[in-house]
Parts: sequence; C-alpha cells; structure tokens
Amino acid sequence: MTTLKAQLQEDLTAAIRDRDELRSSTIRLTLAAVTSEEVAGREKRELSDDELLKVIGREAKKRREAATAFDGAGRTEQAARERAEGEVLAGYLPKQLSDEELAAIVAAAVAESGASGPQAMGAVMKLVRPKVDGLAEGGRVAAAVKAALG
Repeated sequence: MTTLKAQLQEDLTAAIRDRDELRSSTIRLTLAAVTSEEVAGREKRELSDDELLKVIGREAKKRREAATAFDGAGRTEQAARERAEGEVLAGYLPKQLSDEELAAIVAAAVAESGASGPQAMGAVMKLVRPKVDGLAEGGRVAAAVKAALG
C-alpha cells in the first residue's frame, strides 16, 4: 500500500515526464506545504494520510479563495488557473458530500440534539463535525446548520 505522500511524489514524476506544467507545479507546491507542515513544531515528523488530506484540503481551499478573488478583480486568466489547480488537488481528496447529503446529516443532528434556534448552533456543530470531517468544508457545514436552525 502506497502512502498518499508517495502517490503525490509518483504523480509529480509522471507530470514532469509528461511535461504537464499545471499538474507538476500544483503537486510541487502541495508537497512543499506538506514538508513545511512536517518540520513545523519541535521535531520533524512524517504526516499520516489523514494529516496529509488536511494539508491538501487547505491548499484546495486556498485555490478556491484565490479564484474568487481573481474573478472579483477581473483577472479571469488567473482565476481559471487557480480553479484548474483546485481540480488537480480535488483528485486526492475524498469525494465531497452533496448539499442533499449534508442537509440530511445536519437534520439528523438537529433532531438528535433537540435543538432549536440559532443559539443552539454550537451544540449541533459538535454533533455534525465528526460525521462530515474532510467531506465538507466548515463554511458549508455552518451554513447548512444555520439554515436548519432557521
């Protein structure tokens, strides 16, 4: 079984060999983020696949935010590149929950907690977060909880 990091390194080698500039630069930047995460703290350590997924998720989120910012500034070419890089990274992440799946999990948590009203948001988030960790972005989860609590 190859680790996610080994998979990234193999894909980087393949992208360089195929002269795929977008893919190779995206993977190279992601591996750099992984390395900086590994050396953060008191001693260097090897990240687990779950920790690697968090780093890749963070990198993908940066790409989405940058694409939005570039769109807002009228720089569509850069926005398109950021989106393309995000697509490369999405290939390494678990499939994200659809809005319907997320709403169903949130509805079940609201029912389980017996919560109502916006002041119960923290209690519901506490139940939802472990179920959707890595499968839905925090902002999406918070919005779904807010909508369910009305």
